[in-house]
Amino acid sequence: MSAPIRVLVTGAAGQIAYSLLYSIAKGDVFGKDQPLVLVLLDITPMMTVLEGVVMELEDCALPLLKEVIATDKEEVAFKDLDLAVLVGSMPRREGMERKDLLKANVKIFKSQGAALDKYSKKSVKVVVVGNPANTNCLTALKSAPSIPKDNFSCLTRLDHNRAKAQLALRLHVASDDVKNVIIWGNHSSTQYPDACHATVKVDGKKVGIYEAVKDDSWLKGDFIATVQQRGSAVIKARKLSSAMSAAKAICDHIRSIWFGTPEGEFVSMGVISDGNTYGVAEDLLYSFPVTIKNKTWKIVEGLNINDFSRGKMDLTAKELLDEKETAFEFLSCA
Repeated sequence: MSAPIRVLVTGAAGQIAYSLLYSIAKGDVFGKDQPLVLVLLDITPMMTVLEGVVMELEDCALPLLKEVIATDKEEVAFKDLDLAVLVGSMPRREGMERKDLLKANVKIFKSQGAALDKYSKKSVKVVVVGNPANTNCLTALKSAPSIPKDNFSCLTRLDHNRAKAQLALRLHVASDDVKNVIIWGNHSSTQYPDACHATVKVDGKKVGIYEAVKDDSWLKGDFIATVQQRGSAVIKARKLSSAMSAAKAICDHIRSIWFGTPEGEFVSMGVISDGNTYGVAEDLLYSFPVTIKNKTWKIVEGLNINDFSRGKMDLTAKELLDEKETAFEFLSCA
């Protein structure tokens, strides 16, 4: 067996982590021959709950899980990490303005970014899940200058999976038969789920989604709206936010980083823009289609962008720019 890898999950007493930790610990993410140490971080008032999570992990008797460390201290949590999954964030409460949410999360992710910089391996991969994920990821990235920018990404794989699922349901095929959907931009209701470059296997033949669906108005209307509003729809129905599907998407995202993307396929991931791709401003944490090899992502270039897509992509970029400006005001004085 390989040497154990050290994996941190923050917000570890929460419902997403509860759905996530078992999958990681039993080998669904890193493989059946990769032992690991799980580090669980949460705030002090949640430590009793976290003790229960640790007990359950112990009771699973998982052979790959060599140690579980539960803590409320960043200097313990961020030490020598191979992977940090930053799930915990300040949720939006009733009556809270978006700027208040950004201010609270800047404080959290500035501190965690500094802890990554000080205590973690410089090769650490950082996946930000806690919302607003794109801007929280950018805050952490900016607060960890000694760690390569390309090591940071935020989760838009849940939106990607939602888009695949909606297309598969429409066409009565397995979701795995749908390839290369794209989520552009922010993990918010301005995101742009794009099926223009997606394909589907029908009767053994690969065809474009627009050709297969034969309903452009649905693809440019209800399909986009359904994916954009899916999180709200889950909350309305379940009275709780997405947890099982979010945990599955986190696992998918990490597996793509660790093992790469299949030839000819790409996935959606929030990554730092260099300002030279698809007209997205430099230094914006924006969801792009990426391919991954040797744990290194690369934005898929050269895709044709029509006027409809351009408008949607610019709209979500503007929201991200506004978020960045607000967050960085707080970052400078945090």
